[in-house]
Amino acid sequence: MLLLLSLIAADAQNSAVDRAMTQSVAGWNAGDINRFLNIYSDDPTTSFIAGEGIVRGKAAMKIRYQTKYDFTDPAKRGVLTIERLDYRPLGRDFALYIGRYTLRYPDGHSASGPTSVVLHHEAGGWKIIADHSS
Repeated sequence: MLLLLSLIAADAQNSAVDRAMTQSVAGWNAGDINRFLNIYSDDPTTSFIAGEGIVRGKAAMKIRYQTKYDFTDPAKRGVLTIERLDYRPLGRDFALYIGRYTLRYPDGHSASGPTSVVLHHEAGGWKIIADHSS
């Protein structure tokens, strides 16, 4: 019985994380940077790691995204999709999500790479506390 309850809880956690990721992607595709970033924790130690190094805090991430992408122009921002490759609960309040992001642009080119995020269940739902995208 305990195993069954544990599996049900893990499935509910997985679904909640998938919904949060879907909302973030929808924000990107709508050109709404705040909706896109809503999945990130407000904790100042929240980190994003990409080719140019580590960025800490949601405010710094917002600046990075605004500098790198034009959220007012869909042709320059691209259409984002994320394919989930793996998901692992890391206890009751943490999870690891591994995926592949793809940005497709109207001119036919695309950018794609792996992403792994650690999420924490906070008062506002599941929030990314660490993001490593290549």
